[in-house]
Amino acid sequence: MTNAAESRRHLGLLGATGIGVGAIVGGGFLALAGIGFQTTGPSTILAFALNGGIALLTVFSFAELAARFPRSGGTYAYARRVLTVEAAFAVGWVVWFASAVAAVLYAMGFAVFFVPFLEQMLRLAGNEPPAWLGDRLALVGYALCAVAFYAWRLTRFAVGGRQWETMGKVVVLVVLILAGFFALFSEAPAPGDLAAHFSPFFTDGFTGLLQAMGYTFIALQGFDLITAVAGEVRDAERNVPKAMFLSLGTALVIFLPLLFLIVAVGVPGRPVAEVAAENPEILVAVAARNFMGSAGYWLVVAAGLLSMLSALQVNLIAASRFAQAMATDRTLPQRYARLTSATGTPTAAVRLTAVVAAFLLVALPNVAAAGAASSLVFLGSFALTHTIAYLARRRAGRPLGFHIPWFPAIPIAGGSACMLIGLYQAIAVPSAGVLAALWLSAGAILYALFLGPRARVVDASSEARDPQIIKTRGRRPLVLTPIANPASAPTMVAMAKALAPPDVGRVQLLSVVEWQEGPSGEGLPRGIRDAQSVLGGALSTAVDVDLRPEALITLHKDPWSEIARVAEATRCEKLLLGVGELDDSLMTGPLARVIGAVDADVIILRAPPDWQPTKAHSILVPSRGGRDQSPVRARLLGSLARTAPRDVAFLGVLSPSMGGGTHRRALKDLERLAWDEVGDQAHAELAVSEDVVAQVARRAGECDLLILGFHRRRRRRAVFSNLMLEIARATTCPLVMISHRHSSSVMANPSLLASSEAPEE
Repeated sequence: MTNAAESRRHLGLLGATGIGVGAIVGGGFLALAGIGFQTTGPSTILAFALNGGIALLTVFSFAELAARFPRSGGTYAYARRVLTVEAAFAVGWVVWFASAVAAVLYAMGFAVFFVPFLEQMLRLAGNEPPAWLGDRLALVGYALCAVAFYAWRLTRFAVGGRQWETMGKVVVLVVLILAGFFALFSEAPAPGDLAAHFSPFFTDGFTGLLQAMGYTFIALQGFDLITAVAGEVRDAERNVPKAMFLSLGTALVIFLPLLFLIVAVGVPGRPVAEVAAENPEILVAVAARNFMGSAGYWLVVAAGLLSMLSALQVNLIAASRFAQAMATDRTLPQRYARLTSATGTPTAAVRLTAVVAAFLLVALPNVAAAGAASSLVFLGSFALTHTIAYLARRRAGRPLGFHIPWFPAIPIAGGSACMLIGLYQAIAVPSAGVLAALWLSAGAILYALFLGPRARVVDASSEARDPQIIKTRGRRPLVLTPIANPASAPTMVAMAKALAPPDVGRVQLLSVVEWQEGPSGEGLPRGIRDAQSVLGGALSTAVDVDLRPEALITLHKDPWSEIARVAEATRCEKLLLGVGELDDSLMTGPLARVIGAVDADVIILRAPPDWQPTKAHSILVPSRGGRDQSPVRARLLGSLARTAPRDVAFLGVLSPSMGGGTHRRALKDLERLAWDEVGDQAHAELAVSEDVVAQVARRAGECDLLILGFHRRRRRRAVFSNLMLEIARATTCPLVMISHRHSSSVMANPSLLASSEAPEE
């Protein structure tokens, strides 16, 4: 399923770096530097430096992942390739929230800096500013207007086209640094006087330093947002890592000198923590006024406005791209993946993110709370990024492009640091921990009740089409294939090869010899010799089709029970069974008991001896729109689509007595199911008839393969419905019957299969 944004690679190295610089430089620093000084005093410089070290470690992990997976979606896209779909959803849910909360922080910061600007404008117009201009309700209103404006702007213009805010704020901050050092050297304070400005260096000891690190870590966040739009960057394997290092380096080169100057010349005669406590959000502006006069104050206000707006825009962009990537995988509703044709912007995702940000603006009380919540969530997401980078390297080796030096020391050290500071932050600022917990709980409920079924289907299809996902997830799925009939062995081997993902999948051929008590005589029993012959022929066929399977011969009184035992022992992911005639004694007896006992996807093949999966160009899937069998069917269809294009028709048959509205809804559901399982190679058809069997049989006569699903409703039995058996017997084309493993389907004791009682229908 091609993402249209991936083909719109319109950002170069400078454009990608601009996104990172726009997110990092200025906004968080201007809003949170004063809070850091209030918390720990001059050691805020050390807090930023330590945070910079942690951020640098994190950049290494991000850079390797970006080189390995150069596509949009950032941490979520990486988790999607390395973790399970459920874990990937949790990661995506967290990083989407993190960017939305960061957008809230910058919207609040904009409101704080907008107040003195608005007051000055009123004074210049000859009006006295009203007292309510700085009230919380007014601040929330300004912030909401900023979010609404940038949400509208992002739906109208392509990303990367306007960087004037970023350039403007960098120029202003560089001017402040130059003016500050000029003031410092002009005054030429004695070393003792300068040192007095930095004493006491720690106003609240080590705990204050840790808390300041937690509050201000978000100020260095932003380099990671480049990965959210990596699919829109040219030569992403090289440019995305470079852009992340450049944006973080630019931020540290600006932040650390400014922090030093705030203490050295920005608050003369008073402890910096005391000045910061009076109005922490505008401490940088107050400090600039002390060494540049009113011009410095207004320069910082202007830089603050530009910084907050550019950081707000970038975080809205990143959050919308996270939502878009999740919607593409159906871990969010599909409508949030749709792009506007003119700009390539996920308009619905931008609007959804703006709504979440607006809600948080009302919920969070102030800038400090927003900064604490943002830092906590980002620390958690960065710890996950280090974990993902570690797992990806262990499972898939070193990528061709950028790779982490001193592996695994960097991801272990970086992940541990992020986790420890995050835990401390959750304890020190309980409201931030509660907010994060509430968001995670809401996500878990949404996924379990609404999002999970479609997400698992799309994930199964993605695994089948791209076996590298299975490799980076650390799995080696096994297809267990019992072989009894020499004539059908080539077909079974070919089908097993189609089901086993290349390079990572395994196939085990099994021959069960029915063991009989008594003297064996000389030499091998005839049954074992026959089994050797059958497996030998199957292995020869496997070599011809470039398959290297395992082979196993076992002895047992009940071959069906032995198949279930081997399936349990090997923990196979798929059990491939071949059948000839669909007689009642087989379908309701031993075969049904085996299927009810195994904890694996079951694929039953009925096909002529010379049939091959490569011949299945036209495939028919009768369906009522349910998703119980979707994961295994998506894997099967994805495996077939991996080798050649297929035309897959999902067929629904409805009674004429049902109204037209019901028919339209059924067709829409069927189209959605077809798209989730197969993508653009599938289409939906709706037939109106009272005779389901006749309609399916007629349509199957035009196809190369028929796929039917069946349920396992209880642990000890499989249920082949009468309708399914009637359809199977009314058709002559190759047939595959599938049943998806269910969490409630626990491996039964194989001895239960020896019972002569057939399961109930």
